[in-house]
This record gives sequence, C-alpha cells and structure tokens, in this order.
Amino acid sequence: MTSKAATLTRPQKAAAILVAMGKPSAAKLVKFFKPEELKALLEAARTLKTIPQGELEKIVAEFEDEFAEGAGLLDSNEQMKGILSEAMTPDEIDKLMEENKPAPTGDEPQPIWPQLEALPAERLVGLISGEHPQTIAMILTNIAPGAAAGAVALLPKNVRGEAVKRMISLGAVPDKAKSIVENQLRTRLEDKSATKDTSAGQIRVAGLLNELDKDILDEVMVDVEAAGAPDLESLRSKLFSFEDIIQLAQRARVTLFDSLPAELVTMSLRGASPELTEAILASLGARSRRMIEAELKDSTITPPADEVNKARKRIASTAIRLSSEGALELPSLQNAA
Repeated sequence: MTSKAATLTRPQKAAAILVAMGKPSAAKLVKFFKPEELKALLEAARTLKTIPQGELEKIVAEFEDEFAEGAGLLDSNEQMKGILSEAMTPDEIDKLMEENKPAPTGDEPQPIWPQLEALPAERLVGLISGEHPQTIAMILTNIAPGAAAGAVALLPKNVRGEAVKRMISLGAVPDKAKSIVENQLRTRLEDKSATKDTSAGQIRVAGLLNELDKDILDEVMVDVEAAGAPDLESLRSKLFSFEDIIQLAQRARVTLFDSLPAELVTMSLRGASPELTEAILASLGARSRRMIEAELKDSTITPPADEVNKARKRIASTAIRLSSEGALELPSLQNAA
C-alpha cells in the first residue's frame, strides 16, 4: 500500500514541515523564500489534508536535518497563513494571496450594474418600474449617478417620490438579497423577447420627425398610429417642437431659456404667435425681455424663413437634450405621469 507521504508533491512536503515546526522557527525560514516559492507553498497548503504523525515522520526523514517533534497537521492552510504573518506584513500577505488566486474560468456572470448604466433611460425604467420602490431604490443606488438621474426623471411621479425617499435612508443590503435582484435583472436583460431593444430605431425616427414642421409632424404621427407602430408613447416622449414650448411648465421654460443666447431666442420669435411669444418672454429675466422686445418691434428686420426655422429647431433640440439629462420634463412625460 502506497504511503500518503509518497503521494505528496515537494511543495506539499515543504509546507507540511514548516507547519510542523511552528510559527517561530518557520517564520525565520520563510524570509529566505522567493515570492514564487511562497506562492507554491500557499497553494500546496490549500490542498494538504490531515497528515498522521507516522506519515509526517517519513516526510521529515527525507530531509537531511531533523526537525522538532510535531503533531499531525490540521487545517494546514490557516496554519501556513499564521506562519507567514510572523514574517510578512498583512499587505504583503494580501498581495501574495491575490496573486495566487486561481485564474477566472470564464464562466462567471458579467457584472450587471455596468450593463444597466449603458441602457437608454427609457429601457432601464421599463426594466425596473414594476418593482417595489425599495427594490428600485436599491438598483438606482448601485448605478452611476448620471444613469440613475435619467431613470428618476422618467419614473411615474408616485413611484419616483417613494424610490428617492427610500434611497435617502437605504442602508447596507444583505448580499443574498442583492444577489437575487442581480439575477432577476440579468435574466430580464438576457430575455430577448421581453427586452427587445428598439431604442436605437426610436432615436433615429425621433431625430427625423423632429426635423419636420409641427403641422406635418402631427400628420405623420396620425399615420404612424394608424399603422399600428409599437411603443408609440415611448416615441412621443422623444418628440418636441418649438410650438410645444407653450405646453411646458413655467419652471421648465425658465430652465430651457436660461441656457440660450438672446440672439437665438429673438430669431426664433420672428413670426411666432402672441401666446407663444408671451410664454417665452415670461420665462426670461427683465433685462433680456426688454432687449428682445425692442428687437422684435423693429419691422425693418426680416430674416430668411430658414434662419428662423433653424433657430427654432435648435431650441427644440436643446429642450430634448435637457430632458434626457433630467433637467426638465417634456409635455408628453408630464402627461404620462
């Protein structure tokens, strides 16, 4: 019958002897080992099982020097760490252990949070909006602030308030609960039938439709609805024309025009309806309003129609961008909430 000592590798035998020597003596020796030799000893200690006294004596006999009498080995891995702690700092041990970790097999699931951050805000909200506010709060606290802000802007108001309130008081989430949520989200992302991503196509179509004049845009949307286009509300949330400014909340209008130069605003108001003109002027500071009103009263200035349209489309595009950043809500999103 083959003895256990005969089946051990040389690193395992060396680890066995070091553990048998005890911390004080072994710690003096490990200082003379090279880093790669220490890593080999650590790996050997992990796989080392209980060694009876008789077998240990056979191992010791293979070496020229005799070592102090020792007992059979139990939990060699932990004892080897204890020996190293006598000769190395905790940081050095941690670095050694990190370098000695087995290489990833490639079967580990990809982290879910970066994948959620990369999703368009509309799709992210579609994944989480049906969850309990506590779960939504946990998800949003685990993704980048920019991605979380985009989702918060699109959540229904009743859900949004509860989720943000819970984010404020959210403590540490148990690993088990967090793992359950991660696995559910991962399953949803991998389910192509449930999470088919049409956002890229919607963005392309919305960009095209936003180039149309308001009257033509309304006609096209009627045709698109009659054709049975899917997820029409999501498409509408990406549409915004200059004429829709009058439907914005006053606070949203102030946010929009606070970032726009007076010359652009003046150009956009050439030929605008009195109601729309007043809504925009009421969103400006007193000084800017007086200056723009003076410019508009000058009947000698008649800019080309394409310049006026270009200014209006630039303002509409700015509103869409600010909405995507969570700075304001477009009329379609206000109505949906």
